[in-house]
Amino acid sequence: MIILAATAAGLAILAVVVAAVVFARRSARTSARADVDQVVAQLTSRVDHLADDLKQALERAETEGRRGRTLVDLASSIDLDEVLSRTLDAAAALPGVDASVVSIDAGEREPLVAAAGIALEEAERQVFAGPPEGESESVLVTYRYAGSGEGGIQTALAVPLRSERGSVGWLALYSRAPNRDLYREAGSALLEVADRAGPAIDNALRFREARRLADLDALTGLHNRRYFHETLAREAARAQRYGRRLALVVIDLDDFKAINERLGHLAGDGVLAEAADRVRSVVRSADIACRVGGDEFAVILPESGLGQAEQLYRRMLTAVATRPIGQVPRLSLSAGVAELNEGDDATSLFERADEALYRAKETGKSRSYPALALPPDEEPPADSNSGAA
Repeated sequence: MIILAATAAGLAILAVVVAAVVFARRSARTSARADVDQVVAQLTSRVDHLADDLKQALERAETEGRRGRTLVDLASSIDLDEVLSRTLDAAAALPGVDASVVSIDAGEREPLVAAAGIALEEAERQVFAGPPEGESESVLVTYRYAGSGEGGIQTALAVPLRSERGSVGWLALYSRAPNRDLYREAGSALLEVADRAGPAIDNALRFREARRLADLDALTGLHNRRYFHETLAREAARAQRYGRRLALVVIDLDDFKAINERLGHLAGDGVLAEAADRVRSVVRSADIACRVGGDEFAVILPESGLGQAEQLYRRMLTAVATRPIGQVPRLSLSAGVAELNEGDDATSLFERADEALYRAKETGKSRSYPALALPPDEEPPADSNSGAA
């Protein structure tokens, strides 16, 4: 019995030892597994951070690459609209920026404004006119538009656009959140954009001015013959494509040859220039007045018919005839008016209006004559002529 009891006690002790060993091994495996899980979690977190950093780096590189390509492209165009668009795109891509605005002093009454990410009307109200006292490189302004609400612009950063001729305007960034760090975040890149954009904009402005002067008649300041035919062709094609109306008035100074013979060509040029000024004063902003040769002028009237063309002729006749021009006590005009027909192109429209002008001359001068889509040997109704005002 004693032996059995000792044996039982030994087995119990052995069982306890085995249980202790098993428990210890399980604890060790659990602890090791926890350590492994912790290491894996740390590695996973680091990989995720590295992936995020890599993604952000790639996005920054892509953005900077796009901006770099845009900056390179700035100098490759002399079209002002294209240069402004590329400038705005490069500026709007900078960090923390919700909108970009370019304001250009183009020698006109109001600055030329272009915007991205903000309504043009809003941009025009917030154009930078000049730096505060003591500021030359940049301006940082924080403010809230009155009544703009949560979506209003609250931070603006602007730098001047410079060329070899001096400042040509401003490039501004806007944020819809208060951001005193906007200059630190985007200032250097904005200056880089401005450094590239300033000369490119200046070149485009010079080209536009050169093109404008090339399109003008030197004596009268009206558009010249080349511009007239290019514009008439474009407007006629557009009107035919979209089913729009288009009218044309061709006018001629009555008895101008006699004025030249009596007063001389120098005085005759003065009469032409003054007559052109008076014609320009009564045409609509949408109308295109041109000198097409000698004492012959033409006005293109988009979105207009014969009625509007007749009204314009009467206004021009009144403007020219009611007051003396130099030594000419009274100067009158004759005109041919035409409206674009279904089968017309620019050439046929001009020819019909020009033929109507000659008929106005033949039938008494100081009147307009409508160009109807009739064979040349047919006469329009007698009451279609407009007498002198």
